[in-house]
Amino acid sequence: MPTRTKSDTSPDKDLIARLADAGEEALQRIAELPGGQKALTAVNELRARVDDLAKKVRGIDALEARVAKLEKEVAALKKPKAAARHSTSGKPSSGTSS
Repeated sequence: MPTRTKSDTSPDKDLIARLADAGEEALQRIAELPGGQKALTAVNELRARVDDLAKKVRGIDALEARVAKLEKEVAALKKPKAAARHSTSGKPSSGTSS
């Protein structure tokens, strides 16, 4: 049986090549318009800013995990103090009569 790898991938490659060519032509046309270069520069700067923002957002997950861990530690530290107060206040001879 003949393999159809070339014929199976050719339409995809042709489509991708056509889209790439169309994209390049569109960018060239935009650059030729009055203010087009300025618009392209703004779009590129926006892309860079979005990339920076994405990096920072990925860091938020680590910060949230650290905060959750610290909250658990604080809660664990508060529990023994509260339990100690309850055990001493439960005794009638504790001497705390406020």
